[in-house]
Amino acid sequence: MKIKGIDRGALIVSCQALKDEPLHSSFIMSKMALAAMLGGASGIRANTIEDIKAIKKEVDLPIIGIIKKSYDNSEVVITPTIEEIDKLYNEGVDIIAFDGTSRERPDGKSIEEFIKCIKQKYPCQLFMADVSNLDEALNAEKYGADIVAITLVGYTDYTKHDRASDVLRELVEVIKIPIIAEGNFDTPEKAKRAIDIGAYAVVVGSAITRPKYITEQFMKQITQ
Repeated sequence: MKIKGIDRGALIVSCQALKDEPLHSSFIMSKMALAAMLGGASGIRANTIEDIKAIKKEVDLPIIGIIKKSYDNSEVVITPTIEEIDKLYNEGVDIIAFDGTSRERPDGKSIEEFIKCIKQKYPCQLFMADVSNLDEALNAEKYGADIVAITLVGYTDYTKHDRASDVLRELVEVIKIPIIAEGNFDTPEKAKRAIDIGAYAVVVGSAITRPKYITEQFMKQITQ
């Protein structure tokens, strides 16, 4: 399967800033997206409708849209319910990404129920499941996800000690839908290695668009 607008081997840049970061601004994220496009990125991953609207004014690239929202009864944060799906669909993003892990969702739906629900409601929309291990990727593919991304490797309790590159190698052996490498591919060398392993494309975020985080990594090294 070819992802519309995104060629195999492409770089996708995640333009997101947390609320406690100086660059938390839809305007600034739109300029980050423009810089990424001018640098050769083939797609943008963005959080919130406000940021997506601003980014669309600056770039004409495929957008992977998410809405991060915390609920008291669940650890699932990335596009956790149909409410967030509806907002992203109505905004018209190219791909909607959601948490595709096996963790309990805030609406009580299993991942099977959730994927089948959104695919039935929006049959022409591309959906990407952010997963943390092989079993979750297999389930996402089985239940109807169009793409899987290894975004959450290391971010679930049961994958804290797993390496994204190792999980990627497992997935490319058995998963037939496109696999996106995302999460800690934070150098050009790691990104290239992900493509060589077999990822359809690679998403890079913090290492490009979060200067506070980047500065902290430098400080950790030089103060050791």
